Amino acid sequence: MKTLITNYLNTFKGLSTEVWWLSLITLINRAGTMVIPFLSLYLRESLNFSYNQVGWVMSAFGIGSVIGSWMGGKLTDKIGYYKVMVFSLISTGLLFIALQFLTTFKSFCFGIFLVMLVADSFRPAMFVALSAYSKPENKTRSVTLIRLAINLGFSAGPAIGGLIITTLSYGGLFWVDGITCIAATWVLINVLNPKKTKTLDDVKTNNPKSAYADKAFLIFLLAMVLFGIVFLQYFSTMPLYYKDIHKLSELDIGIILGMNGFLIFVFEMPLIKWLENSTFTKTGLMLFGAILTGLSFLILNFTSWSGILIIGMLLMTFGEMIAFPFSNAFAMDRAKKGNQGEYMALYSIAFSVSHIFGHNAGMRLIDQLGFDNTWYIITLLAALCVFLIFILSRYLNAKKKLKQI
Repeated sequence: MKTLITNYLNTFKGLSTEVWWLSLITLINRAGTMVIPFLSLYLRESLNFSYNQVGWVMSAFGIGSVIGSWMGGKLTDKIGYYKVMVFSLISTGLLFIALQFLTTFKSFCFGIFLVMLVADSFRPAMFVALSAYSKPENKTRSVTLIRLAINLGFSAGPAIGGLIITTLSYGGLFWVDGITCIAATWVLINVLNPKKTKTLDDVKTNNPKSAYADKAFLIFLLAMVLFGIVFLQYFSTMPLYYKDIHKLSELDIGIILGMNGFLIFVFEMPLIKWLENSTFTKTGLMLFGAILTGLSFLILNFTSWSGILIIGMLLMTFGEMIAFPFSNAFAMDRAKKGNQGEYMALYSIAFSVSHIFGHNAGMRLIDQLGFDNTWYIITLLAALCVFLIFILSRYLNAKKKLKQI
């Protein structure tokens, strides 16, 4: 057991102090976004919004996320990642506190749009900072550490949020959300000030290329949108499948979903460390991760045995653990060729687009076609994602051969 623990801890070695601080800031920030899981409940119970109005609020949420990611990328390229992160965190904190005072439908739509516009400008800047503070050979593991922080934050946030609602009120959520963002800003200013830190990878590009002219990157982004739509079904339509078809209780559903976070926490870093030292390419690993995720849906139609749900969750989790870190590392590698903020903004936007369409499309499909047919369609989308990654791999290999001639 001691050897196992030592080997596990060794997978975290070699990461810079700045990456660890960035992970702590991300953990504080993500744990603080506890309003989000309870947003629909708050809108229904406290503000008495209709389901249609709640839907429009969530659309405003998604649109704000897309524009915020794009804006964050532009600002990062113009003024630098540090200033963008500081502005985003402290402004998000103040806006979260103010959001509780908006009680009409139109004002709340505008408010949540503004919050996400500012909040998600943080993501491209954070990715560029992560690239700057990571040695080239450690970038994928640095991304994995950030993912661990995000997963821990999302796990702790709803639990703390439920406690706050019970002991205080929904209003308490907005205050705590705001204060945690401001606290993350304080940590950022004190530990990641450019005057006190050193970068390990140059983020300057003499002749930057536009991400919009990078054909390989555009193929990659389309594949990531599809992967995001497929992946997000596990957090929207899949719980309904567990409940309505397999008659699982809320506790059983929570355990299966919780297994995802636990497996990521225990296995992702050792798995990524091993894969980094292998001969597999990033595109090959992304392709394999997409295959595993697609299979997790396909197998559900083979049997009515409820144990298949656990097998499906295992396939999806390992698919996620492989696809996300290496896709992120791929995006950071491509970003070295051009405007890093623009590249990382588009990468973030790909998943924001998945959020806008994925949940709604999944719900409509199960309503009109049923679960079995929905899983076939989702599997087909995963297959299309795999095909695009395969095309991407062939395209990159062809360009590499041309350079060698």
